[in-house]
Amino acid sequence: MYQYDRIDQAIVEARVAEFKDQLARRLSGELSEDQFKPLRLMNGLYLQLHAYMLRVAIPYGTLSSTQMRMLAHIARTYDRGYGHFTTRQNIQYNWIKLEEFADLLDDLSSVEMHAFQTSGNCIRNISSDQFAGAAADEVADPRPYAELLRQWSTLHPEFSFLPRKFKIAVIASETDRAAIQLHDIGLQLRRDAGGALGFRVYVGGGMGRTPVLAKVIREFIPVSQYVSYCEAILRVYNRYGRRDNIYKARIKILVNELGAEEFARQVEAEWEGMAALALDPPQAELNRIIAQFPEPEYDREAPDEIDLAEPGFAAWVSRNVHAHKQPGYAIVTISLKPKGGIPGDASAAKMDLVADLAERYAGAEIRVTHSQNLVLAHVRKADLLPLWRALVEAGLATANEGLVTDIIACPGMDYCTLANARSIPIAQKIAARFEDDVAGQQDLGELRIKISGCINGCGHHHAGHIGILGVDKNGEEAYQLLLGGSGAEDASLAKILGPGFDEDGIVKAVETLIETYRQLRTGPDERFLDTYRRLGAQPFKEAVYA
Repeated sequence: MYQYDRIDQAIVEARVAEFKDQLARRLSGELSEDQFKPLRLMNGLYLQLHAYMLRVAIPYGTLSSTQMRMLAHIARTYDRGYGHFTTRQNIQYNWIKLEEFADLLDDLSSVEMHAFQTSGNCIRNISSDQFAGAAADEVADPRPYAELLRQWSTLHPEFSFLPRKFKIAVIASETDRAAIQLHDIGLQLRRDAGGALGFRVYVGGGMGRTPVLAKVIREFIPVSQYVSYCEAILRVYNRYGRRDNIYKARIKILVNELGAEEFARQVEAEWEGMAALALDPPQAELNRIIAQFPEPEYDREAPDEIDLAEPGFAAWVSRNVHAHKQPGYAIVTISLKPKGGIPGDASAAKMDLVADLAERYAGAEIRVTHSQNLVLAHVRKADLLPLWRALVEAGLATANEGLVTDIIACPGMDYCTLANARSIPIAQKIAARFEDDVAGQQDLGELRIKISGCINGCGHHHAGHIGILGVDKNGEEAYQLLLGGSGAEDASLAKILGPGFDEDGIVKAVETLIETYRQLRTGPDERFLDTYRRLGAQPFKEAVYA
């Protein structure tokens, strides 16, 4: 993984020193909360319902074991002993004390981590495929290209105050594990007819109040030119994006109003006009970054068979272990959705344990996933059984990746000032209906449930096979039910099924949906999403509202 050089470290240390000065002025009363707000937001610090919340950046979701131990230390020292991994591959802490924040920033910077640009109207954390560098279906490791974008976008003076926040995702396979069509810019690494590497460019995706799937504005941009092309996209957006209406400020609105063809024309014109600026880095710089993502020293003699005699282990392998490009190795998903747990939460002790296991079995590297789980990307198949046993002992071996209990949920009204309703209890109640029936979950197959506590959609409800949106109805919490969404390569937006429900009603409605699916599917290989697409909403609507 990428290691900071002296320039990276100097940038982080200078920014930390700057913010520590701003923090001291806030604590002394020299700055009011209103004056401090834009400063703290540019450094990942939110004021939530109960305390300050800190969002720490995890670029393209990749962590070293040393960094994971630091996240555990921060949870233990500055929070209440846990952190919350997010759908943006970051981690959040919900109980930060302002007077301790300077020490926290110093601790983060000591392991090449920071929190700036995890909030505010700027280019946010660059996300990527959690299987990057290990997946059998990728054309190349996308992380060096995501890293180059991270360096380009960090404290970019022209894009520090955009009309609205801006999110970029990078993948390198036909299988989309990063929801690139729901990003402001989605980049898909591919090869042209001659074998050269470049990107298909998607622009204008997003969820929230106005969900939109991104449009392809260029089928191929060579890797030698993709940074300047992204700069051209941002320039057009920064010039014409709405600043008078927060609800119409995202690039998706601009692309929709101009039309994808006209937007693409303007980007091309901007890009051509920038040619003399030579904004793309030399190949030597890209090569330097690529060299920091070497393949692990694989055991070429590692056995490729897995002994599945133990039933619990076999069930875990069938769901949480994935194909690796190297024979004898596997990719492992560690579920952060244990029985009765809060989706995405991990205690300091569990973070420390994952760091230990990563060092023992996975080259000291950990990934954070968009579904709020963790991944060990390079595990010998011969090590899967002892790894599983260690995870079982720690309560981290739930065999539910992609199943009905692998629910995505935002923090909701338990923590967030923007939320209209709670998300966490809904996720827990739905999971409780199914989590004791492991075989039943397996029989249902892939079923993505995603829950947001407000229209901002941090729980990605519009991308759920079953989506749930918390709303305020006459001062009471209510929940809308949506069906048919996907954040994968078959991306689609979920649609509202009908009138909303109270807390107990939404749980019962989800149970009814799932039982209806069991009755309507053509066989065990037909997913819930496939059945919905084949039959439409009507049979589900009739069952739920009967």
